Amino acid sequence: MPKDYLQFIKDKIIHLDQIEREMNYCRFLNQSIVFTNGCFDILHPGHTQYLAEAKKLGDVLLVGLNSDDSVRQLGKGDSRPLQSEEARAFNLASLLVVDYVVIFHEATPQILIDKIVPNVLVKGGDYVKENIVGYDTVARNHGRVETIPFLEGYSTTAIEQKIKNS
Repeated sequence: MPKDYLQFIKDKIIHLDQIEREMNYCRFLNQSIVFTNGCFDILHPGHTQYLAEAKKLGDVLLVGLNSDDSVRQLGKGDSRPLQSEEARAFNLASLLVVDYVVIFHEATPQILIDKIVPNVLVKGGDYVKENIVGYDTVARNHGRVETIPFLEGYSTTAIEQKIKNS
Protein backbone atom coordinates (compact mmCIF):
# COMPACT_ATOMS: atom_id res chain seq x y z
CA MET A 1 0.00 0.00 0.00
CA PRO A 2 1.43 3.41 -0.89
CA LYS A 3 2.33 5.76 1.93
CA ASP A 4 0.31 8.62 0.48
CA TYR A 5 -2.96 6.79 -0.03
CA LEU A 6 -4.89 9.99 -0.79
CA GLN A 7 -2.55 10.78 -3.68
CA PHE A 8 -2.82 7.18 -4.86
CA ILE A 9 -6.61 7.58 -5.02
CA LYS A 10 -6.41 10.92 -6.84
CA ASP A 11 -3.97 9.48 -9.38
CA LYS A 12 -6.54 6.84 -10.36
CA ILE A 13 -8.87 9.60 -11.64
CA ILE A 14 -7.77 10.10 -15.23
CA HIS A 15 -8.84 12.97 -17.49
CA LEU A 16 -10.35 12.25 -20.90
CA ASP A 17 -7.26 13.59 -22.67
CA GLN A 18 -5.07 11.04 -20.82
CA ILE A 19 -7.24 7.95 -21.05
CA GLU A 20 -6.20 6.74 -24.49
CA ARG A 21 -2.51 6.90 -23.57
CA GLU A 22 -3.10 5.06 -20.26
CA MET A 23 -5.14 2.31 -21.91
CA ASN A 24 -2.54 1.91 -24.70
CA TYR A 25 0.10 1.46 -22.00
CA CYS A 26 -2.04 -1.22 -20.34
CA ARG A 27 -2.34 -2.98 -23.70
CA PHE A 28 1.44 -2.72 -24.15
CA LEU A 29 1.74 -4.58 -20.83
CA ASN A 30 -0.63 -7.22 -22.25
CA GLN A 31 -3.36 -6.36 -19.76
CA SER A 32 -7.02 -6.83 -20.65
CA ILE A 33 -9.21 -3.79 -20.07
CA VAL A 34 -12.64 -4.10 -18.49
CA PHE A 35 -14.95 -1.10 -18.85
CA THR A 36 -18.17 -0.28 -17.09
CA ASN A 37 -19.98 2.96 -16.49
CA GLY A 38 -22.68 4.62 -14.44
CA CYS A 39 -23.65 7.49 -12.17
CA PHE A 40 -22.63 5.83 -8.87
CA ASP A 41 -24.41 8.62 -7.00
CA ILE A 42 -24.53 6.95 -3.59
CA LEU A 43 -21.99 4.16 -3.44
CA HIS A 44 -23.69 1.13 -1.88
CA PRO A 45 -23.05 -2.64 -1.56
CA GLY A 46 -24.80 -3.29 -4.87
CA HIS A 47 -22.24 -1.07 -6.60
CA THR A 48 -19.22 -2.48 -4.79
CA GLN A 49 -20.22 -6.10 -5.42
CA TYR A 50 -20.88 -5.30 -9.08
CA LEU A 51 -17.47 -3.64 -9.46
CA ALA A 52 -15.70 -6.53 -7.71
CA GLU A 53 -17.36 -8.97 -10.12
CA ALA A 54 -16.42 -6.77 -13.09
CA LYS A 55 -12.79 -6.71 -11.97
CA LYS A 56 -12.67 -10.52 -12.15
CA LEU A 57 -13.24 -10.32 -15.91
CA GLY A 58 -9.85 -8.80 -16.74
CA ASP A 59 -6.71 -7.10 -15.50
CA VAL A 60 -7.62 -3.41 -15.46
CA LEU A 61 -11.01 -2.05 -14.40
CA LEU A 62 -11.83 1.34 -15.90
CA VAL A 63 -15.03 3.00 -14.66
CA GLY A 64 -16.64 5.64 -16.84
CA LEU A 65 -18.47 8.08 -14.59
CA ASN A 66 -21.33 10.25 -15.80
CA SER A 67 -20.55 13.92 -15.20
CA ASP A 68 -23.05 16.00 -13.27
CA ASP A 69 -24.46 17.36 -16.55
CA SER A 70 -24.80 13.90 -18.09
CA VAL A 71 -26.64 12.62 -14.99
CA ARG A 72 -29.14 15.45 -15.51
CA GLN A 73 -29.41 14.49 -19.21
CA LEU A 74 -30.49 11.01 -18.12
CA GLY A 75 -33.55 12.45 -16.37
CA LYS A 76 -32.89 10.92 -12.96
CA GLY A 77 -34.77 13.74 -11.25
CA ASP A 78 -34.16 17.31 -10.14
CA SER A 79 -32.25 16.25 -7.03
CA ARG A 80 -29.69 14.17 -8.93
CA PRO A 81 -26.84 13.88 -8.77
CA LEU A 82 -26.80 13.97 -4.99
CA GLN A 83 -22.99 14.20 -4.93
CA SER A 84 -20.67 16.09 -7.26
CA GLU A 85 -18.78 14.27 -9.99
CA GLU A 86 -15.55 14.94 -8.07
CA ALA A 87 -16.93 13.29 -4.91
CA ARG A 88 -18.32 10.34 -6.86
CA ALA A 89 -15.03 9.88 -8.74
CA PHE A 90 -13.06 9.97 -5.49
CA ASN A 91 -15.33 7.39 -3.85
CA LEU A 92 -14.96 5.02 -6.81
CA ALA A 93 -11.19 5.52 -7.02
CA SER A 94 -10.87 4.67 -3.33
CA LEU A 95 -12.04 1.11 -4.07
CA LEU A 96 -9.14 -1.31 -4.51
CA VAL A 97 -10.88 -3.12 -7.39
CA VAL A 98 -11.09 0.08 -9.45
CA ASP A 99 -7.92 0.90 -11.38
CA TYR A 100 -9.06 4.05 -13.19
CA VAL A 101 -12.01 6.43 -13.19
CA VAL A 102 -12.73 8.78 -16.07
CA ILE A 103 -15.56 11.32 -16.13
CA PHE A 104 -17.46 11.63 -19.41
CA HIS A 105 -19.88 14.40 -20.33
CA GLU A 106 -22.21 12.83 -22.87
CA ALA A 107 -25.46 11.04 -22.01
CA THR A 108 -23.82 7.73 -23.00
CA PRO A 109 -20.20 6.54 -22.95
CA GLN A 110 -20.18 5.65 -26.68
CA ILE A 111 -17.46 8.17 -27.60
CA LEU A 112 -15.31 6.98 -24.68
CA ILE A 113 -15.81 3.31 -25.60
CA ASP A 114 -14.86 4.07 -29.22
CA LYS A 115 -11.70 5.76 -27.93
CA ILE A 116 -10.53 3.00 -25.58
CA VAL A 117 -12.06 -0.13 -27.18
CA PRO A 118 -12.10 -2.28 -24.03
CA ASN A 119 -11.56 -6.03 -24.14
CA VAL A 120 -14.61 -6.51 -21.93
CA LEU A 121 -17.65 -4.26 -21.63
CA VAL A 122 -19.80 -4.84 -18.53
CA LYS A 123 -23.24 -3.66 -17.45
CA GLY A 124 -25.85 -4.75 -14.94
CA GLY A 125 -28.05 -7.78 -15.45
CA ASP A 126 -31.08 -5.71 -16.40
CA TYR A 127 -29.52 -5.01 -19.81
CA VAL A 128 -29.80 -7.11 -22.95
CA LYS A 129 -26.21 -7.51 -24.18
CA GLU A 130 -26.96 -6.45 -27.75
CA ASN A 131 -28.60 -3.23 -26.48
CA ILE A 132 -25.68 -2.11 -24.30
CA VAL A 133 -24.09 1.12 -25.49
CA GLY A 134 -20.75 0.18 -27.06
CA TYR A 135 -21.76 -3.40 -27.89
CA ASP A 136 -21.01 -2.97 -31.61
CA THR A 137 -17.60 -1.39 -30.99
CA VAL A 138 -16.49 -4.12 -28.59
CA ALA A 139 -17.91 -7.01 -30.66
CA ARG A 140 -16.36 -5.63 -33.89
CA ASN A 141 -12.96 -5.65 -32.15
CA HIS A 142 -13.32 -9.24 -30.88
CA GLY A 143 -14.09 -8.23 -27.30
CA ARG A 144 -16.77 -9.56 -24.96
CA VAL A 145 -19.87 -7.97 -23.54
CA GLU A 146 -20.97 -9.31 -20.16
CA THR A 147 -23.81 -8.65 -17.74
CA ILE A 148 -23.58 -9.02 -13.98
CA PRO A 149 -26.66 -9.62 -11.82
CA PHE A 150 -27.60 -6.91 -9.36
CA LEU A 151 -27.47 -7.41 -5.62
CA GLU A 152 -31.14 -7.30 -4.65
CA GLY A 153 -32.40 -4.58 -2.35
CA TYR A 154 -29.94 -1.83 -3.25
CA SER A 155 -30.52 1.21 -5.44
CA THR A 156 -29.61 4.86 -5.19
CA THR A 157 -33.24 5.82 -5.87
CA ALA A 158 -34.47 3.63 -2.98
CA ILE A 159 -31.83 5.07 -0.63
CA GLU A 160 -32.75 8.61 -1.66
CA GLN A 161 -36.46 7.89 -1.03
CA LYS A 162 -35.72 6.38 2.38
CA ILE A 163 -33.76 9.51 3.37
CA LYS A 164 -36.60 11.76 2.19
CA ASN A 165 -39.15 9.73 4.18
CA SER A 166 -37.18 9.77 7.41
